[in-house]
Amino acid sequence: MTARPRKRRPGRPAMRALLACLGLSMLLHPAPSLAALDAAACGRLQKSGVIGAGAPVGCDRLSVVRFPYVDFSGVHHDDGEIMVLAAVAPEVGQLFRRLHQRGFPLAHARLIDHYHGDDAASMQDNNTSAFNNRQITGGGPPSLHAYGLAIDINPLQNPFVQPDRQGVVRVSPPAATNYLNRLAARPGKPARPGMAESVKALFAEYGFTVWGGYWDAPIDYQHFQFSRGFAEKLAALPAPAARQLYLQRLDRLRRCLQPRPEASAGTTCALD
Repeated sequence: MTARPRKRRPGRPAMRALLACLGLSMLLHPAPSLAALDAAACGRLQKSGVIGAGAPVGCDRLSVVRFPYVDFSGVHHDDGEIMVLAAVAPEVGQLFRRLHQRGFPLAHARLIDHYHGDDAASMQDNNTSAFNNRQITGGGPPSLHAYGLAIDINPLQNPFVQPDRQGVVRVSPPAATNYLNRLAARPGKPARPGMAESVKALFAEYGFTVWGGYWDAPIDYQHFQFSRGFAEKLAALPAPAARQLYLQRLDRLRRCLQPRPEASAGTTCALD
């Protein structure tokens, strides 16, 4: 009997190419997972002050998105977590998966109860976060974080800048001044890893069309959110209806964001 030649196994480069051709990139970039809040998790949020009786949405309307990410040293982590309104959680998972695929670095991605609801402590730790039942900075109505519809990314690379009446500029966190120019502004600042400008279009694709980097005072480079009007609509609806409304708006938004030859450079997508 003639011996059959042994089949050669493809090497690693060939295997990676094969996986890509088969559409199995999920093996290299695992899909994020979603988890509803159980009674124990809700209790921890209440105890830490992250959520209370006056929150625009309750524990039953929130989901935790778990995802992998890469840090600024190139180290991969599989323990990233962010809490958002359940109606948008699957798409937020897609958003963070695409950030991972791009190699966009995150310093940390921990739930705000890790910092007992202290936004300043979370910023100081350069933590990426979303839900936190608090007012807007300086007082007033609930922040969009209280709806689970705002995300802050890399506060050190994307600081919060607030001028006072005397013209003195407060930068949070303080170490973030290295990511501003001498006028405490951003235009023309050379791009560096983790800065929000490179992903603002990606956030917009998932409904986070409001970027704090466009504001005049304060300027909040780390902050992406939904419009307040639409957030209030989602919070007022039952969960299934909120999910349906979000998906309908997302479809309109993405069709609006598609390049059109006849559209002028200043065209915006005002859907609310």
